[in-house]
Amino acid sequence: MNAMNEQPIEHSLLRFITAGSVDDGKSTLIGRLLYDSKGIFADQLAAVSRARNKRTVGDTIDLSLLTDGLEAEREQGITIDVAYRYFATPRRKFIIADTPGHEQYTRNMVTGASTADAVVILIDVSKVKLREDGGVDLLVQTKRHSTIAKLLQIEHVVVAVNKMDLVGYDRDVYERIVKAYREFAAALGLASDITAIPMSALAGDNVVERGARMPWYQGPTLIELLESLTVYDEAHTAPFRFPVQLVARHNGHEANDFRGYMGCIESGSVSVGDELVVQPSGQRATVREISTFDGSLQSAAAGQSVTLLLNEYVDISRGDLLSGADNPATLLRQVHADVCWLSEEPLDLRRKYIVKHGTRQTTAKVKAVESILDINTQERHPAEGLNLNDVARISFAVQQPLVADAYSDIRATGAFILIDEVTHQTVAAGMIRLDGQE
Repeated sequence: MNAMNEQPIEHSLLRFITAGSVDDGKSTLIGRLLYDSKGIFADQLAAVSRARNKRTVGDTIDLSLLTDGLEAEREQGITIDVAYRYFATPRRKFIIADTPGHEQYTRNMVTGASTADAVVILIDVSKVKLREDGGVDLLVQTKRHSTIAKLLQIEHVVVAVNKMDLVGYDRDVYERIVKAYREFAAALGLASDITAIPMSALAGDNVVERGARMPWYQGPTLIELLESLTVYDEAHTAPFRFPVQLVARHNGHEANDFRGYMGCIESGSVSVGDELVVQPSGQRATVREISTFDGSLQSAAAGQSVTLLLNEYVDISRGDLLSGADNPATLLRQVHADVCWLSEEPLDLRRKYIVKHGTRQTTAKVKAVESILDINTQERHPAEGLNLNDVARISFAVQQPLVADAYSDIRATGAFILIDEVTHQTVAAGMIRLDGQE
């Protein structure tokens, strides 16, 4: 059913985010990308030019306003919410998520990063501390966002050393910063695919056009690099996973009885005649028909929304998972996971939380905080609780079993959120780790 030895499918669409500390130039960088690649309309440009909160002199365009749409963002000069922008070049289509840099809005950065193929980590050369011993002290938010990128397994990392104009385009400063980041990334275990680019988003150097003031840099511009990144969708070759969203019934005569299971294929593929296992019950059934709005299919793959009709009458409801019979998911009552705590209210080990995993929702009780991650040193140490923006390994018990995979294997069935029972606010985003995984 699943050709596990097939090559992953390459996509021309690239989803990427910008990340970094406050005022590192993330919104300006995206504005420069849109402006120089002709990715904005004339009326948008005119509206930005007339904006009363722009932070430039004279007729110079404040490019950050192309993504900072909230009035509070424009007044304070910071990004608060995640802003998505779409543009295309002759070689590729892009979806950009402009994420906040302030520690208070780390939860928004996690949201934007959860679907990204690449991350552009901005480092403001005017903010890093250049030590007398030749080393560099990176900002905590740079380390925090890099850690989140590692946990979410973002495939490509681009280090944009921004505001080079403020240090006279000094090559030595750039190389010291890149060396320090690579050392940190190595300790973190971040992707080996790290590319650094010196740039000035405000002046446009090495964003879309090559910067004449940095002749010592011979690498690609940011847009050239983003156009060349290889993005594979490995979900197509993973085991079949189909979270049931809705059971469709036809209440007509028995001869016309219809029972279909609706949802989106999160990974793998399915064909008519395939044997599936219903989880967590363990019942088995074979696929009779794959129905879509446009008609029936002989087979379907990851990303498609379909209705599956089965030969057997089995007990299936929303929250169940249909898996390939030859490679089912793991049944978990005790869960080990990495989480990013997103709430201003600290973790309370005495309380129950709602866990939402795929289409299943149940209650959970956190048994222990196994370790908390020190963002600066990348060392783990014991902790009794969690506070806003903490990254930790926890264990929790669930009232109803979760049918899951390790996040490193299949993102969709390895991710979950914890919700406060009283306020219904999301308090944590998590990634399931199975036994023996780091």
